[in-house]
Order: sequence, then C-alpha cells, then structure tokens
Amino acid sequence: MLFCPLCANMLLIDPDLQATRYFCQTCPYIFHIKNKVVTKVPLQRKIIDSDVFGGEEAWKAADVVEVECQVCRYRKVSLIEIQVDPIGQPKTSYYRCKNPGCENQWQKKNI
Repeated sequence: MLFCPLCANMLLIDPDLQATRYFCQTCPYIFHIKNKVVTKVPLQRKIIDSDVFGGEEAWKAADVVEVECQVCRYRKVSLIEIQVDPIGQPKTSYYRCKNPGCENQWQKKNI
C-alpha cells in the first residue's frame, strides 16, 4: 500500500490508462509506476498455549473407558464429551490414550 505524500490518503491503481499508475482520490497527486512494486508481509502463527478442554487437569478428571487406541492398540482411554455443534445436535467425543508412551488424541462425532 502506498499513501499520498500530500494528504496521506491511500493511493489507488488507475485502471483506465495503458500506463499503470497510482492516483489519489482527494487531491491531484499521481505516482507513475516505473518498476515492479512488491510488498511482502511475513505472517506469524499465533502460539496457543492453552488446551481448549481445560489443560491437563481436565484430562485427569476425564472418564476412563475401554476403547482401543488407533495407534498403539492400548485399551484404556480418557473420554471428554463436549457440545460443539448447535443445541439439539449430539455431543462430540474426544479421546486420549492412557498409554504414557502414546497419548494419541482423536475425536468422534456421536450420531
């Protein structure tokens, strides 16, 4: 984005001319484009450090059920059920393997 040096408004690209240029809508300033204009803005990912279920304490308080882990075949998993869809829809079940070496997590929508 370029801004007008006279009135500080954002410059727009003039689509009507064969020569590409920026123009200001509020004053007569024109900026002729001679070289390729490239502006790169690096994106930074947000680091979310909190667990949406309430952290490790929520998993410790979760029910333990006999379901086979899809990764290590261990038969005990923690279960948390949360209503993520609108009211009237079934809850979504979130599982976490109780095997200390695995701790695989997965979800299943209840139908």
